[in-house]
Amino acid sequence: MSDISVRYQTGAPQHLETRFAARAAGMLPSEIRSLFAVASRPEIVSLAGGMPNLSALPMEMMAGVVNELILTNGAEALQYGSGQGHPKLREQICDVMALEGIRANADDIVVTTGSQQALDLISRIFIDPGDVVLVEAPSYVGALGTFRQYEASVVHVEMDQDGMIPESLRAAIKSVRAAGRKIKFLYLIPNHQNPTGVCLPADRRTEILAICREAEIFVVEDNPYGLLGFDKPSPNAMRAEDSENVIYLGSFSKTIASGLRVGWALVPQSLKDKLVIASESSILCPSNFTQLTIASYLADQPWRDQIASFCELYKVRRDAMLESLEQHFPAEATWTKPGGGFYVWVNLPAEIDTKALMPKAIVAKVAYVPGNAFYADGLGSWSMRLSYCHPTPERIREGVKALGGVIKQEMQRRGTAIK
Repeated sequence: MSDISVRYQTGAPQHLETRFAARAAGMLPSEIRSLFAVASRPEIVSLAGGMPNLSALPMEMMAGVVNELILTNGAEALQYGSGQGHPKLREQICDVMALEGIRANADDIVVTTGSQQALDLISRIFIDPGDVVLVEAPSYVGALGTFRQYEASVVHVEMDQDGMIPESLRAAIKSVRAAGRKIKFLYLIPNHQNPTGVCLPADRRTEILAICREAEIFVVEDNPYGLLGFDKPSPNAMRAEDSENVIYLGSFSKTIASGLRVGWALVPQSLKDKLVIASESSILCPSNFTQLTIASYLADQPWRDQIASFCELYKVRRDAMLESLEQHFPAEATWTKPGGGFYVWVNLPAEIDTKALMPKAIVAKVAYVPGNAFYADGLGSWSMRLSYCHPTPERIREGVKALGGVIKQEMQRRGTAIK
């Protein structure tokens, strides 16, 4: 054995985890990601992941966009770019946001690697260990993981079929402050929320904004699904009503293609420089190639028609899921009826633990996400998120039927009467 081999072997750390920073304790695997290995098996009907369905995206058209970009502007597309994002795309993002009532300046936009990176940067800038972040109950699992990594204390605010309840928000603020704790911001998804699919009405948006202004708490509005309304347009974005106290997060992952990983943050001017510095320290700059691919697509293709095609595709799948739930789930179950987006939220009798039920569902060849994944406090064990965006309508019906059978068997085993 060479001296070099000996040196590397004897110097290797035996217990690397003992050297981790304290914040690494908050780096836990996502409940959803851990399901992918099983849910991706071809025999499993996956109602778990929220993957956009790209069958409505013409691949020849996208190939043409990329080919033309490389031939005409390849030197720029394949080079480093600005830490804030490409100026052309930022101007186009203003046009996209105008569809939801937002009047914005391109200089207030920071392009990010998906809106998830924007969420990470905001958390890095604002959260000290022990700070409180207010979120919906339930909330997006990716946001909960980010807040956990920055050692925030997450406080859930009650929702109903119309989203966050303003009076519950007032009560949560009062309770947190009475305990002497500091609230950094409110995070919410007002349009076709992940995981429940509900949409916050315009009057509640106005009331929640007023509550937060009065309490001096800023709002992080995460809006990946706003243009994916099936039955009627979503209300104007909260950022359209309040440009000073709202940080708006947007993404092309749901309306073009998630693999391009392009999102953005629209921020008050006082925050922009900090956000750019934080982004540069993380990734140096967002990908010029993917930004200019999207910029070319927006400039030369009928992107509004493409979004309409996605909406029609998802609406058919939503309808298949709702019809199947009505047909195959027990009467004791309740579920949301989303007007857009990707998800249905199901509540079962309280004695049913959906995480413990998962192995039986996998045997029945169907997968979902247990509700506790969307809570920071261990609640939600009686709930599940079902995603209708990716499977065909036929597969959705097959999966819901199988899952309904598993739930009924579990209820019978526990002696729960089935109506």
